[in-house]
Amino acid sequence: MIDHVGLTVSNIEKSKEFYKLALAPIGFQLLAEVPASISGSKDFAGFGEPPKPEFWIGGGTPNDPPIHIAFQASSRAQVDSFHTAALSAGGRDNGAPGIRAHYHPNYYGAFVLDFDGHNIEVVCHVSA
Repeated sequence: MIDHVGLTVSNIEKSKEFYKLALAPIGFQLLAEVPASISGSKDFAGFGEPPKPEFWIGGGTPNDPPIHIAFQASSRAQVDSFHTAALSAGGRDNGAPGIRAHYHPNYYGAFVLDFDGHNIEVVCHVSA
């Protein structure tokens, strides 16, 4: 089981706002901020469902190549809401909400690129 995952973004403040809006439909919130003065390297922001961050971003030179991260949703409506929220927050469409039957018959996902080209997906594995 994975405890948490992170990626590096070029503009921590801009990305923090993007992820706050984009991940809200699946219940993720900004739960922690660790400044460079404490981390010893760079600023970090942690998102998740209370009480623990599961997804972290850190300021710096973005990962190259960009990273793909998929978040699980409990409903297809959450997938749709993520896609809408992420685009409204400045993300770029990388795959509208829909069935991806080549994975399995109930794989319903949406993909958005963040400001640094990271491919952010939200997926629901249950039928409508």
